[in-house]
Amino acid sequence: SVTEWMIILLSFAVVLSFEIINSAIEKLCDLVSPDFNLTIKKVKDMSASAVLLSAIISFIIGCIIFLPKIFALL
Repeated sequence: SVTEWMIILLSFAVVLSFEIINSAIEKLCDLVSPDFNLTIKKVKDMSASAVLLSAIISFIIGCIIFLPKIFALL
């Protein structure tokens, strides 16, 4: 349905947006502190975990939407 496609596209956009924000945070951290810094490492890990969490939730949304349709075909 149209609603399902809108949810899928929104999930896709959220994951890509978090990935862009993560990349920006990593570049900024590298600029601020080019050497190893434990605090910077934690910041980078947290921003990467936001991407991972959004991807996992998007996967779950995809399963909720597509699995019933796949099972109906079988």
